[in-house]
Amino acid sequence: MLSALVLVISLGAAMFLLAKLRDNTQKIELAESEVSQMRQEVASLKSEGDKVQQQLSPADREVLVASHKLVANKSFGWSRLFADLENVLPGSVSASRISVENIYRDGDRIKAELDLGVLSRDYQAVMAMIGTMNASGVFQAELKGQNLQTNQYSSYSEFTLHLIYTPSYGYSASSTDLAQVNGGAAQ
Repeated sequence: MLSALVLVISLGAAMFLLAKLRDNTQKIELAESEVSQMRQEVASLKSEGDKVQQQLSPADREVLVASHKLVANKSFGWSRLFADLENVLPGSVSASRISVENIYRDGDRIKAELDLGVLSRDYQAVMAMIGTMNASGVFQAELKGQNLQTNQYSSYSEFTLHLIYTPSYGYSASSTDLAQVNGGAAQ
């Protein structure tokens, strides 16, 4: 009697598991067919896009590139850039100029290539600032040049930096956050 009960329960469980397996197999087949359809749609849209690109005149292509750059510029957070720069500039270094070379999208992130001019009397402060920038994860800084400026009252140097700026997703790091990063990196 007990064996028959175990056999009935086992058969019921086997039938339930086979039904689940058949259901899962059907779901997988449906998902594979949807993926196949989506791939065909992507290929079709890509070929249409290529046809449109070929039909554009060189002037139209330039307009298209310019419009993409304009959209990238509109989506770029300038106030965020200035806040991030303010957080990494020490008191003995001041920004003299900033020029944008390029704004582009790298995956899902907006990035900007910048030339930054800073003024300082202290070379070590500028080098420490570059270290802070590189440790921040927001900037990739490289010293391009140094130009000694003198007048009758004082002498200082203008340093030219090449920056790649990648705004973070969250908040703008404060100078104390960056000091903790530098303190942790130095240890």
